[in-house]
Amino acid sequence: MISFLALLGMGGITLRIVGVDLAVIQSWLPAGLLGELFNRQIAIISGHAGNDSGAVCTDAKGQALVTEAAIIAAIVERATSQLQWAGAHVVILNEFDDRLAGLQADLLLSLHADSCIDASGYKFALTSRSTVPSARLATLGVCFDQFYREATGLNDHPNTITHNMTDYHAFRRLDATTPALILEVGFIGGDQALLTQEPDRVARGITNSIRCFFAKESDSS
Repeated sequence: MISFLALLGMGGITLRIVGVDLAVIQSWLPAGLLGELFNRQIAIISGHAGNDSGAVCTDAKGQALVTEAAIIAAIVERATSQLQWAGAHVVILNEFDDRLAGLQADLLLSLHADSCIDASGYKFALTSRSTVPSARLATLGVCFDQFYREATGLNDHPNTITHNMTDYHAFRRLDATTPALILEVGFIGGDQALLTQEPDRVARGITNSIRCFFAKESDSS
């Protein structure tokens, strides 16, 4: 069955390459066989990967307990699996990956976690260096505010959004047509139990937000 589905997927991609519309391809197949994210090109930056550990939380003796990079890597792994199951083509990138230069994708998402302070909440920033219509980017933000909040139970924490987020380095390197968002999934201090013990739940919030974004995009097209 897995081989059969893989063969169908490759056949579908081949048809897209030669110009057959996705809606036509889906009409030929049983309902639900191709996921709603079929052939969407999604790039995910695993925060600090290939560069450093990011935030490091220590115990009373100064021994490292958790690192931001490790927390995010676990979440990225699960989000990637969920997105691929929905039909997306996902590429995982390091923080300063050479492939970011001129990157063209249906979406770039960079995942990070905030510091070890006793605070709670998520926050995000959208690219301001693109030709993507502002309404489309706003939809991306609305979807994260709804579905990430719903899945994780976290509230937004917008008053700690930094310049490093609003002018995130990857935003300056992407192709201008790529919608992009950087998400701080929570604080390693106050949200540590969620981030370390329930990475599937965090990943589900990310995946559901992305599903929402592309669903709304399809509805408006």
